[in-house]
Amino acid sequence: MDGVLIPYGNQAAPDSATVLFGGPEADEELLSRIDPTLGPRLLSLGCELVWATGWEDDANEVISPRVGLPQLPVLAWSFDSLEYGPAGLHWKTRDLIAWAGGRPFVWVDDEISTVDRDWVALDYAGHALLHRVDSRTGLTEDDLDAIERWLDDLSTVD
Repeated sequence: MDGVLIPYGNQAAPDSATVLFGGPEADEELLSRIDPTLGPRLLSLGCELVWATGWEDDANEVISPRVGLPQLPVLAWSFDSLEYGPAGLHWKTRDLIAWAGGRPFVWVDDEISTVDRDWVALDYAGHALLHRVDSRTGLTEDDLDAIERWLDDLSTVD
């Protein structure tokens, strides 16, 4: 969420505790950066949208209304599988793979690394796009176009 729908601009990324618990003024300053046109654009992709964020259920309460999204499913984090995997593997990666269950999926995040891409390529039998967003700009039309092209290409894959 932070860095994807809430761009940081040229500021350093605050830790999530600051974003969630920084007080109404801090929250509003960050939340005011959200582009309200993103919701309809995301919905136009024609795929199932799921919150995969540390914000968990707060994403539906705080973010969905600001971007015009309906209440979306929220991926539950297990945190019990953090003990295995290579150094640098994102804490979300294993749960995302488990949730996808072999179905094609797109993961959009500002913290995706080569380690995550390599892990998914080796450990996931389905099609996956791990799309990294620049946290300074957040999700852009170029990002959405890339995701849309991948989804379109997926429809031609056996």
